[in-house]
Amino acid sequence: MAKQNQKVFITLILLLSLLSPINSAQAAPIKIAIVYAEGGRGDNGANDLAALGIARAIKKNNLNPLDIREQITNGTLGDRITRVRFLAKNNYKLIICIGAAYADTVKRIANEYPNTQFAIIDDQSVALTNVSNLSFALSQGIYIAGAALAAASKSGKIAFVADKADSSAAVNLAVFTKGARSINSKIRVSSALIDQSSGEDIKALVLTGNDQVFSTWSKSDLVISTVAGLNNRGRKALISGVLPDQFFLNISAGKKNQYLVVKKRYDFVVEQMIAAELADKNILDILDADKGIYGRSYGINEGGLSVALITGKKLPIRIQTIVSDVKSGKIKP
Repeated sequence: MAKQNQKVFITLILLLSLLSPINSAQAAPIKIAIVYAEGGRGDNGANDLAALGIARAIKKNNLNPLDIREQITNGTLGDRITRVRFLAKNNYKLIICIGAAYADTVKRIANEYPNTQFAIIDDQSVALTNVSNLSFALSQGIYIAGAALAAASKSGKIAFVADKADSSAAVNLAVFTKGARSINSKIRVSSALIDQSSGEDIKALVLTGNDQVFSTWSKSDLVISTVAGLNNRGRKALISGVLPDQFFLNISAGKKNQYLVVKKRYDFVVEQMIAAELADKNILDILDADKGIYGRSYGINEGGLSVALITGKKLPIRIQTIVSDVKSGKIKP
């Protein structure tokens, strides 16, 4: 009986020794990294939104916070290249880069490490099969914003403000105007293409009666501070804009001078990209077959873009209908 027990014991030891390597492999940390834009967490903008996506991914997938390595950059091309190359060299399976400023870096390093998967958020220019270009269908949000501002305007005059250096400004203005006129065919739409010294142009928009202003200007708080400075009991103009580009819109002091925001959901996109990696999948929809660009364009329907009132109230029924039509494809801005 003793010999039989001894044989059983030895058999169990052998089985445990065979199982141990499997358990060790399962316990190995996943190799995912995220490289923030300049400043890292606490920027009240893109990085904080991305960090929110990480937090949700960790909670949903029962990950250890240390499973996802976070890096920041000082904003120079050399530093970006050094940090992303370090991660690729150390066998990170997925490297997520926050912001279009990483496009050149991703292009270089992804070419050096073809077996590493990269993702760049808010860009659609890197033509490599191991790069997921995760961009946003901003035109949908701008169309809905145009409709919402036209519906909210009491003066029948609304305005569009953009950076004069922005190559997409003319297209965005046309989309905004089309959205506005879908609600009110008689709405008057003014526009201003500005730079850092264009305070007087912004003042003119308010003083000529535009009571709703949509701005894509993101280099400073010039637009919202100028408009807020002109508001008084007899005149009230409200600002709408794009997050996280215009991170200063998150400052609570400016909320009373705002109407709505179009939000690029960096958090949602980061969470989706991490989930795909954990499922051993990639996000590589065809974005431009001729150029060989893959990834995904996130719009209202995909959950990567949202339009919301600053007050937290629901959008007016007419605007909700437009949102539904954009989702269904009935309206294609």
